[in-house]
Amino acid sequence: MTTTLPSPPIAALIQMTSGIDPAANLATIDRAMADAAAGGAAMAFLPEMSLLLDRDRARSAAHIVREADSPWPTALQDMAQKHGLWLHSGSMPLLADDGERRVNRSHVIAADGNIRARYDKIHMFDVTLPSGENWTESAAYAGGDALVVVDTPLGALGLSICYDLRFPELYRALADRGAALIAIPAAFTVSTGEAHWHVLMRARAIETGCHVLAAAQSGAHPDGRSTYGHSLAVDPWGAVLVDAGAARDEAGYRVMLAPIDPAAAQRARAAIPLARSRTMRNIAL
Repeated sequence: MTTTLPSPPIAALIQMTSGIDPAANLATIDRAMADAAAGGAAMAFLPEMSLLLDRDRARSAAHIVREADSPWPTALQDMAQKHGLWLHSGSMPLLADDGERRVNRSHVIAADGNIRARYDKIHMFDVTLPSGENWTESAAYAGGDALVVVDTPLGALGLSICYDLRFPELYRALADRGAALIAIPAAFTVSTGEAHWHVLMRARAIETGCHVLAAAQSGAHPDGRSTYGHSLAVDPWGAVLVDAGAARDEAGYRVMLAPIDPAAAQRARAAIPLARSRTMRNIAL
């Protein structure tokens, strides 16, 4: 008698070139989710600022309201239910509850349309790059202060966003809280992406023994910026499962399907037991 093993669940990474028109971005997301569902995905992942990518703060202000007043979460909830997919929203800009600052917020939405988790980006991208680019997210955005791990069809998912990637202590804390996968939606600059994207994503996977799922923005955007692309799925041993490259398909997006082996994290952690080694040390670090 032949025993058929169950197929591993599939994550769909959706690479986009989001612009300054939320309605157009939502239409792209809807088409991409249909492709993800047709490909057998259990969960789809969007990039950072999937609903609105606009560095002009005065122009974008007309769209950015408190979550309770925003149509965007509801639109994504409806899409998740329509396509029968769990969805990680990447992130979207919203007003904080006090109405004073913005937050860069992710949502994890179940296939029944219910929001299962929220996460506000903790680390603000305040940098002046060798390329001459200057970014000061903290001028408009407030950083979050909560670690989030949520159960999904792929496993326990730890949440982070883009610049969080550079703070390994966050990922160790997520793994300590039970994460077997980590989402890192991003809108990486081209210069930092070329230098650091692949090595940092693989490092976060290796040091935590987690799958890393990083849906990314890619290409030239209507607000004048360019982003690196290369949406990645990395397994807990550091192997790249899929890499979307820098291009997008004729439809204006690219969907990459990555099978998630639920036993991979356990194998990686058994081979290199970092958590056990840390507990054996008596030195205060």
